Amino acid sequence: MKQVNTFFKSILLVLIILLAFQQANAQSKETITRLAVLEVDSAYLTEYKSFLKEGVEQALKKEPGVLTIYPMSEVSRPTHFTILEVYASKAAYELHLKTPHFLKYKNGTLHMVKSLQLINVDPLTPQFTINQKRKE
Repeated sequence: MKQVNTFFKSILLVLIILLAFQQANAQSKETITRLAVLEVDSAYLTEYKSFLKEGVEQALKKEPGVLTIYPMSEVSRPTHFTILEVYASKAAYELHLKTPHFLKYKNGTLHMVKSLQLINVDPLTPQFTINQKRKE
């Protein structure tokens, strides 16, 4: 009887692990991961960084569907930026585009941006995530 009980507990544990893996896999397929690659006019570099910082902070603070926004500038070319963006879903991304803080960033920096590429990417290790959400 004890062996049967242990057997069923083992089966239950395996099922729980499989369900958790399936849920994590489904979630990773639902997320949108994108790189924004841009160049900013050097005359506006300080102003652009200010807009970017405010927009990122507001998105991470106010939008649960924004999993991360991680902006970086190149060391040797400080006017070149790559921004890693991860959204929980397409709906979360579309909502982000309509928020006041994103529109302020987008409209306020249009004249500063010399080039912009939006590149959709597939994470190769979706089980490892960058989470920038601030705890306040």
